[in-house]
Amino acid sequence: MSIKKPAPDKSEMAGTDTPDRANTNAKLDSLEEFRSDATGQALRTNQGVKIADNQNTLKAGPRGPSLLEDFIMREKITHFDHERIPERIVHARGTGAHGFFQTYENHAALTKAGFLQDPGKKTPVFVRFSTVQGPRGSGDTVRDVRGFAVKFFTDEGNFDLVGNNMPVFFIQDAIKFPDFVHAVKPEPHNEIPTGGSAHDTFWDFVSLVPESAHMVIWAMSDRAIPKSLRSMQGFGVHTFRLINAEGKSRFVKFHWRPTAGTCSLVWDEAQKLAGKDTDYHRRDLWEAIEMGDYPEWELGVQIVEEENEHDFDFDILDPTKIIPEEIVPITPLGKMTLNRNPDNFFAETEQVAFCPGHIVPGIDFSNDPLLQGRLFSYTDTQISRLGGPNFHELPINRPVAPFHNGQRDAQHRTTIDKGRASYEPNSIDGGWPKETPPAAQDGGFESYPERIDAAKIRQRSESFSDHFSQARLFFNSMSDHEKEHIIAAYSFELGKVEREFIRAREVNEILANIDLTLAKRVAENLGLPAPAKGTVEVRKTSLEQSPALSQANLLPGNIKTRKVAILAANGVDAAAIDAMKKALEAEGAHAKLLGPTSAPVKTADGKALPVDASMEGMPSIAFDAVFVPGGAASITALSGDGVALHYLLEAYKHLKAIALHGEAKQLQDLLKLDADAGLLQGADVGALTKPFFAAIGEHRVWAREPRAKAIPA
Repeated sequence: MSIKKPAPDKSEMAGTDTPDRANTNAKLDSLEEFRSDATGQALRTNQGVKIADNQNTLKAGPRGPSLLEDFIMREKITHFDHERIPERIVHARGTGAHGFFQTYENHAALTKAGFLQDPGKKTPVFVRFSTVQGPRGSGDTVRDVRGFAVKFFTDEGNFDLVGNNMPVFFIQDAIKFPDFVHAVKPEPHNEIPTGGSAHDTFWDFVSLVPESAHMVIWAMSDRAIPKSLRSMQGFGVHTFRLINAEGKSRFVKFHWRPTAGTCSLVWDEAQKLAGKDTDYHRRDLWEAIEMGDYPEWELGVQIVEEENEHDFDFDILDPTKIIPEEIVPITPLGKMTLNRNPDNFFAETEQVAFCPGHIVPGIDFSNDPLLQGRLFSYTDTQISRLGGPNFHELPINRPVAPFHNGQRDAQHRTTIDKGRASYEPNSIDGGWPKETPPAAQDGGFESYPERIDAAKIRQRSESFSDHFSQARLFFNSMSDHEKEHIIAAYSFELGKVEREFIRAREVNEILANIDLTLAKRVAENLGLPAPAKGTVEVRKTSLEQSPALSQANLLPGNIKTRKVAILAANGVDAAAIDAMKKALEAEGAHAKLLGPTSAPVKTADGKALPVDASMEGMPSIAFDAVFVPGGAASITALSGDGVALHYLLEAYKHLKAIALHGEAKQLQDLLKLDADAGLLQGADVGALTKPFFAAIGEHRVWAREPRAKAIPA
């Protein structure tokens, strides 16, 4: 209901009314009836109906499917879906690539989905990676969740596996999705901050919604600042069903595992990249594919038999929970390879439309209440964003399987339908197109006949009520350096929150229920009293740690596709450069030769050596490691070059492997850098390569971090 406020008192306005001022005042007066202040008002629908429960979708029983008749949920999400044009409301900043999926073997015992049957068949895919919060112009390396959406163009129709790089989500019920996104988006009064969650409305919401605790700690971990899109895991988030030809159903969770390993940036590096190379992630993906370093992910599933659905100390339908791999291992299904970049960003990456409701025979949904809402929401969003119901006819969305039905006309229709009957059944066109009975060969889609016998209620299942055990599991599973990064992330983000009561609530009512040490460390950094205990009783669970959750355990064991900067000036030792380049190439890694400028450098024997870029043009944050070849004149020049010295200091601060050859040892002495497992020096390039490559393979020299913090950013 609109609240009409009294008009401004013109006598209080300085100056005498002029015609322009009078017109302005009249305009302000006329707008007053449209202004609304919700203070003291009941929550209502857009039709004025008071809302009794804004937390839960109407379901058939507490764990049953969501009901289409829920007009409150539909109104809320429909309005939300149409709030932005033309870019996506969330996941607006994205990049994509083409590729293929190939199953390892025939998985007919698990599912009748055709693309998981024939190991010799390559199923085309298109993948879109994205950030969640920011608009299209925001940075790639901000702290955020990453979307990981895969469209399989199967012979039986399109299957969209629409997930994230984190296996859980902030909310349990789709009716809360607009609230969460409104909270994390830039604040409405000043449209700040862009692409980040470090502000009051986000932390106000999550500190009031304990179910978000697990996802928030993932977002405060290094998972939210991935090293590259190629080194991200992907997850379907929800529990789905796989159904075989005999009608046997099993619950599954989908996982994508990169063959490149899983690792992240450090926070200072992520912030600098956001300024120096906004397109860092999309550029890395594009260049890897162009160079033939095709990114690969293994698709696997965790399988839960129907009769074991309730065997866990959590609910497998709860999207804020994982199934730890130590309890249910991942069964590999096949591999996805991305091998072709788009020809046109708008026509492909921007117009691709993913919908969780796009499934094929052999795959079906569970009653996860967040998934149930997404099935409605995504299609509704695409209708608005892509200008009508025919978005499936755009080339990037068009299935390889034919589509025939009575759905005709509307905006942007490109199919020229023949025949006079646009309805079914008909006798005019011989009855075509006709239904395909499920029992027939290549039968039609049949929903799993799950029995539902429950009251229509708005209620959260009691099995969804534990909000802190898995957040605690995640924190306990981290390595020491990962825990320190989580503490630093909470401290940074909450330090940006203006209202102290929000900071205190997050510390005392959320963090203290996850881990008291975490809460006390963050409280100390914020200048708040340290909580003595949590506000809820700690639940005993079957698992205290899950090593599979720590990125420290997810490295690939090689240095394939890693990037090494080679710093050189006039007088450089060309033989050392050549030896290191050959050694890196043999391991599948890449080297770039960088000079003081983009001009060629002269080798010690006077030959011109082209460089790939200047040190300023390709800063250390764009590389995984640094090699400095010897050559007395070159090292003398680099010793007096502020850019070169900063290059090494920054690489050292970001815990990267550094190898100094011959006279380059002088740079270590000049900068007063402590030697460690990743800061190496020697006169023989061949002897340097083994420890240097081993340090690169560890991703970072984590033991250096306490010393590196003392170096100014």
